[in-house]
Amino acid sequence: MQKIVISHGDGGRMTHDLIQQVFLRYFKDPVLLEQSDAAIISVQTPYAAVSTDSFVIQPLEFPGGDIGKLAVAGTVNDLAVSGVKPAFLTVGFILEEGLEISFLQRIVHSLAVTAAEAGVRIIAGDTKVVEKGSCGGMIINTTGIGYMEKPNRIAMRNIRPGDVIVINGGIAEHAVAILAKRAGLEFSPGLLSDCCALNGVVDQLLDTFKTIRFMRDPSRGGIATSLKEIAEHTELDMVVEEKEIPLRLDVQGAIEMMGMDPLYMANEGKVLIFVAEEEAAALVQCLKSIPGYETASEIGRVKEGTGRVLLQTMIGGTRELDRMSGNPLPRIC
Repeated sequence: MQKIVISHGDGGRMTHDLIQQVFLRYFKDPVLLEQSDAAIISVQTPYAAVSTDSFVIQPLEFPGGDIGKLAVAGTVNDLAVSGVKPAFLTVGFILEEGLEISFLQRIVHSLAVTAAEAGVRIIAGDTKVVEKGSCGGMIINTTGIGYMEKPNRIAMRNIRPGDVIVINGGIAEHAVAILAKRAGLEFSPGLLSDCCALNGVVDQLLDTFKTIRFMRDPSRGGIATSLKEIAEHTELDMVVEEKEIPLRLDVQGAIEMMGMDPLYMANEGKVLIFVAEEEAAALVQCLKSIPGYETASEIGRVKEGTGRVLLQTMIGGTRELDRMSGNPLPRIC
C-alpha cells in the first residue's frame, strides 16, 4: 500500500508524481493545468467576493460526506449566503506522513465531484507534507472567489423588526453524525451529515423572493450562536419558537443519549433566512417543494430590543440564549 512520505512535499520528483497521478487526475481545469505560479482569470463583474476556510474535521470520512466534500461545501456556502455566486476555488492540502495514497485519491475525487456539482472551478492548489502525528491525516484549506450583480443586498443592516426567521430543515445533523462516528455508535442508517453545497437553492430563493434581508449558515456553534451574533450586531431581539425548530426524531434520540443541546450543534447544509413577513410563508412553501427541505420552517421573528435571543420553550417558558461557551466539539468541521 503506497503512503505519503516526507519527500512528497519537497518539491522534487515525488511531488511532481503526486501532483500528476493524484491531483491532476481529478482537477482538470485548463487554468490549473497551466501549472503556473498564479491562476489568471477573467471576472466579468465590478463586484467580486472572497471567502476562505480551513477544514480540520475528524474523522476524515463520516456518514454523509468527507473532508473533501466539506471543504467545497463550506466555502461555497459562505459565499452563497452572502448573495455571491461562487465561481472559483483554490485548494491547499496539508498531508501527514503515512497517509495512504488510495485514501487521498478518494478525498480528492470527492472534492472534485462536489465542486463540479456546485458549478465552481478549481483553479489553483498547493500541497505540503508534515511529520507523522502532526495533523490527523489531512487538513484542507479552500478559498472561494465569486461575484455579485448588486452589492449589499444581503446584509445584517437590512434586518427589520417584524422580519421572519426561516430555516431550510432539521438542525444538528452534521454534529450528531460526526460524534456518532467518533464514538462508534450505531443509530438509524439514515443519520447522515447534512453537508452539501447550498448555492443552487440560495440562487433560486434570491431570484424569487426580493425581500430576503440576510442569510447565515449556522455551522460551528449552531443556530443559537449564529442568532446571537446577528442579534448583537443589529441590536434587535430574536424571538424563536422551540416547537417550530425542525429536529429529526433519530437526531433527537442521539442527542438525548449524548446529553447535548441541538441549538449549539454544528450544521453544514442549513441556512437561516431573514425575510419580510409578507413573503415568509411563500418562501417556506418553496423550500418544502425542493427535495431534502421538506421540514423547512418559520422558527421565529425579529423584534425591537437590545440584542437578545429569546427561546419560547415547549413548556411555555422563556430561555435566553447566548453564544456557545468553550469548545465541546473540537474538529467538527
